[in-house]
Amino acid sequence: METPNKTTEATQIKTPEATQNKTSETTQSKPSQTFKVTGNWEDQSKKLKTKFTELTDSDLKLETGKESEMLGRVQTKLNKNREEVIDIIKQGQEQTV
Repeated sequence: METPNKTTEATQIKTPEATQNKTSETTQSKPSQTFKVTGNWEDQSKKLKTKFTELTDSDLKLETGKESEMLGRVQTKLNKNREEVIDIIKQGQEQTV
């Protein structure tokens, strides 16, 4: 009879890996980098649409204070995480300047 109790206890113990994975998931869902568009967004969005043909005008629609929403749309379309999308956009900003 003790064997089932030991098994139950073992399944209830969280491994460091499981705890770490939950922490990573939580961290990924929160904005970890502050992002603001600099330069001419119209030019930058045209270049992004050329480079990533799956992006549309509505994906790249940018409203003041709603940068995170635009990043979310681009993340979904490109299947990339937030940091990767920000890096892609920053590279475009550097080329436009």
